[in-house]
Amino acid sequence: MAGGRVLVTGVSSYLGTEIARALAIDPSIEYVAGLDDRPPRSRLDGVEFIEADIRGGRLGDLLPRAGVDTVIHNKIVRRPGSGMSPRAAHEINVIGTLELVAACERSASVAAIVVRGSAGIYGAEPEAPQFFTEELARLYPLRTGFQRDVGEIENLFGAFARRNREVVCTMLRYQPAIGPSLDTQITRLLSLPAVPTPLGFDPRLQLVHEHDAVAATLAAVRTPVRGAVNVAGPGTIGLTRLLRRAGRAALPVPSPLFDVVTAASGRLGLASVSPDLRRLLRYGRAVDTTRLTDEVGFTPRFSTPDAVEDWARARRGRRLAAVGELLPG
Repeated sequence: MAGGRVLVTGVSSYLGTEIARALAIDPSIEYVAGLDDRPPRSRLDGVEFIEADIRGGRLGDLLPRAGVDTVIHNKIVRRPGSGMSPRAAHEINVIGTLELVAACERSASVAAIVVRGSAGIYGAEPEAPQFFTEELARLYPLRTGFQRDVGEIENLFGAFARRNREVVCTMLRYQPAIGPSLDTQITRLLSLPAVPTPLGFDPRLQLVHEHDAVAATLAAVRTPVRGAVNVAGPGTIGLTRLLRRAGRAALPVPSPLFDVVTAASGRLGLASVSPDLRRLLRYGRAVDTTRLTDEVGFTPRFSTPDAVEDWARARRGRRLAAVGELLPG
């Protein structure tokens, strides 16, 4: 580990909050700061909250003043939230990362950067290898806006790492996360009474449990390695089996209409399905996690099927509790 003074960007997100919370109770960590444009939803003892827009140009002063030696970049928009335009998401992803890279360049104390990136860089392709290794990021074109954002983020940090070889830059490429506490495209889709699926497709999917998503970041802070590292739960699960484990019914949609139906679902406020997720639900994607286990030294606790089961079990518990509240005493 570089030292013990850590800055977490995007700290108001659920995973950002949990990462900062875990760092704050680690006796080997001296100082934790969390940066975001809105406060975290829950109290964070032992964390200095810095309210700032990552695009605002303040980072160049903040990092040196705080003496930060480790930066965790978690402020990457995977799905624009309510009221956020695709352009704003792009600006946060690219302009925000550019500002952060420039600030790290000007701060002599920064020794390690851990980026919570995305396995979306690989895309989802019909002729894809069984498992993507880290060297295969540019095997296929970057087809979506989010993929292009991730490509630019990786390029910015890659160029920084080449200019600053004394700084260890770790690019964690996460598969989509699932868990009882998360609100993501995957969890919203699985919460529908019937889940639209492309007729004739049963892709292999790979996810990461929310607890492992946090733990993998912490492991990379303790043992930073140079370059990209895939993060996912062991094993894969077919879409049909995933829905069965989640207790959800499939709504098969003819493939030519799948994009139209899922786009309509988003407009109706039921579940937003991005172009990346649409391709994933057709073709799937799996990554090789050898580097995560062998070099970072982290083995996820939840396999992909177990992560789905944990989400479903928690959801069943919430539904039972809700029904219980309606019953007469």
